[in-house]
Amino acid sequence: MRLAGEELQPLVTLATFAIGIAGGLVAKWIGAPLPMLLGSVVSVGTFAILGLRAYGGPPKIPMWLRLVFLPIIGVSIGGAFTPAILADLASWWPTLLAVFVYVPVVHWLGYQEYKRLGRLEPRTAYYAAVPGGLIEVIAMGEEAGADPAMLAMLQFLRLILTILLVPLAFSLLEGGPVGSSSGAVLSKLDRPDAFDAAFLFVLGAAGFFGGRWIGMPAYVITGPILMSGVAHLLGLIQTVPPSWLIEVTQLVVGVSLGTRFVGMELSLVWRALHLAFINILGTMVFAVVLALVLHGAVGQPTEAVTLAFAPGGLAEMALVAVSLEMSVVYVTAHHVVRIILSVSIAKMFARRVAGADATGRRTGSAGSAPPPGRQ
Repeated sequence: MRLAGEELQPLVTLATFAIGIAGGLVAKWIGAPLPMLLGSVVSVGTFAILGLRAYGGPPKIPMWLRLVFLPIIGVSIGGAFTPAILADLASWWPTLLAVFVYVPVVHWLGYQEYKRLGRLEPRTAYYAAVPGGLIEVIAMGEEAGADPAMLAMLQFLRLILTILLVPLAFSLLEGGPVGSSSGAVLSKLDRPDAFDAAFLFVLGAAGFFGGRWIGMPAYVITGPILMSGVAHLLGLIQTVPPSWLIEVTQLVVGVSLGTRFVGMELSLVWRALHLAFINILGTMVFAVVLALVLHGAVGQPTEAVTLAFAPGGLAEMALVAVSLEMSVVYVTAHHVVRIILSVSIAKMFARRVAGADATGRRTGSAGSAPPPGRQ
């Protein structure tokens, strides 16, 4: 059957979620942070990489499910808006300015790594190293002639490795779960009654469609944040989505990311995983250094500043912030700036990279890689 313009295979969808739930329960059992998110990514991703099938098909869920659940994150973040948060906005300028250093530096370092260590041709290396704006960057890279398989794999692994490694690192450093003791700002009630639940739904829907209509960046998250934030600041509502719904959203996001590995050759996955891990490690070291230097200047815990610079997707990092009860408004503001700046810089220097690639191919310079699709 078809639903919302996408083919729906009920048994395959149910089996995929069953795999994700199983992974999430195992992650809960071993005490992993964000268990439904991390466990479902690993279980569904492993199932997909190994080429296993459920009811005749590979792991798959309708991608519109992700769009249905992501506004819940935005509404939850909006619940953290208080007059005190607005007063703190002016003090965030040191780390917001640092984003303008962080983005070009990690992009350049990633480009050099992918081109020299990974021996990728310049266009693929350039777009794969962009630290934000996954969908836009993949589209730009494919249009420029980058290797679509390697580009998509490296960009998806940027998100997946970040959401896997960052919460685990926080837990290891703190010696236990990271949550309300580290910059928590989610103090709203999370048990809405029927009226509040309906109001939250209206806020999420209005933010989603309104944000899309006016062209807000990452509107699926930022639109609901704006609507929910205004409503909470005005005192129209005091509650946020319940914790169990956040957990369901973790599951949906994790399963959708895990299905991205369907059809990927194992050799390509291992090669991309090696390169992406080195890239994320270097990027996170830089993020931690910035956090250690600047956290006092902005009055935020080191973990929150580190998360603000982590190169994951806006939806994924917002979900991590909500789930770990960190300073979600602070973290989200920095990720919106990072994504806009990443895409802008990628566009700004794209012609220079394309020109260098063309020159290298004409002169047959040493180290030039084969054309896309033949690596």
